[in-house]
Amino acid sequence: MDGSKVAHKALSTAEVREIVGDPIELVQLKVRPSLDKHCRAFIARSPFLSLGTVDANGQADVSPRGDPAGFVHVLDDHTLAVPERPGNKLADSLSNILDTGSVGLLFMVPGVEETLRVNGDGTITDDPAVLETMAVKGKTPKLAILVDVQEAFIHCAKAFRRSELWNPDGYVDPKELPSIGQVIRDQVKPPDLDTDDIDEFANEDYRTNMY
Repeated sequence: MDGSKVAHKALSTAEVREIVGDPIELVQLKVRPSLDKHCRAFIARSPFLSLGTVDANGQADVSPRGDPAGFVHVLDDHTLAVPERPGNKLADSLSNILDTGSVGLLFMVPGVEETLRVNGDGTITDDPAVLETMAVKGKTPKLAILVDVQEAFIHCAKAFRRSELWNPDGYVDPKELPSIGQVIRDQVKPPDLDTDDIDEFANEDYRTNMY
């Protein structure tokens, strides 16, 4: 492709709904306004989630979050706490939450094809009482995201079954893709760093700055 933008027809809400159809009552009723024992059990076993946020201009962003299973704490039936670990310091998710407070979480459990979706309002806290319970390897996070839960529900397994995400036979050999150093070298072209330099920096950061 030459990189030019492809023209397309944007469908209306009515046209999309006509094609998709209406959800059955059971699907509508499964959306809960709070966390129950099943949501808690899923969160307790989840070592990974995707965090969706949106800024004041409506620009969406999705960021991965991962830690030992149960790293997201259920403070009560309406409140979650997500530790903010060291990252790239762009702080896109935090900035977006400060802008709009809109948060969407998709929890995953390895080997389980269903996921847990949680939507709500986010705030940022540095409350020691919250942070001290989230220490890993002796390192306490400096911040956490609090989520006031508005919706929580289990999402069906169709996407995972179609993708066979948990099937080891489909795992990709990392050598089939360029290293992070090669990607950054090609995209940014830093004048004083080659691919090996960037890979070495990344691996050292992984080794020393996880928490």
